[in-house]
Amino acid sequence: MASEYLKWKYRDVKPDEKPAPLTGREKRANWWDYHKWHVAIALVLALALGDILWHALGIGQVQPDYQIAYVGRDMLPEDTAAALERALAGLGHDCDGDGRTVVRLEQYVTGGEDGADYASASAARLMGDMEACESYFFLLDDAEKFQRDYQVLRLLDGSLPDDPGRTGGAFALAWTDCPALTGLELGSYTHTVLGEQVTGDSQELLSGLYIARRGFWTEKTAAFLPECDELWEVLTEGAIS
Repeated sequence: MASEYLKWKYRDVKPDEKPAPLTGREKRANWWDYHKWHVAIALVLALALGDILWHALGIGQVQPDYQIAYVGRDMLPEDTAAALERALAGLGHDCDGDGRTVVRLEQYVTGGEDGADYASASAARLMGDMEACESYFFLLDDAEKFQRDYQVLRLLDGSLPDDPGRTGGAFALAWTDCPALTGLELGSYTHTVLGEQVTGDSQELLSGLYIARRGFWTEKTAAFLPECDELWEVLTEGAIS
């Protein structure tokens, strides 16, 4: 039995009361306070995954009617690449029927100022390009070395070589030997090299390259193969072989 003293000591103490229930707004605020960082991390991961899938599936991207692979020691200036894409688009057709003619120039750099790491990444991308049969046209600074290394080019007469490893002028044409190419209006370019801006003529820059086309030994071919063959004839008409 409790003493009178204890009864007196705790005379004003009230029994525990249940806390008042939280309102909906208070519940949401409490939940957000505990989970906001989890939500932020999940959102970042979702955006990253979405970006990867977006590019992997080609969603929202304009697909080219024609694709050219440039393989050279140094990167072509953006001005030159864009001018070449526009000029060649004017000679081609809307192969996929989307209302526009698109030429894409993919650049695979083998060395130069970009360094060995960049060259290795370019080589890996080039192998993926050839495996997927994406590029039909090739712009090359060393056609013989390219054919010796990759053995994918078609002969100039359109046939496939019995020995793909064979090299020589039968696989490629010099840019300067093709009137259709030397007649393209490509304008000038401005390019930053080692922190300094360099300006030049795009036609002059491309004059040392060779043009070739891909050969296909299996049923897998580049998209719009007949249209690519037709554009090849346009680009090489009157060429000195």
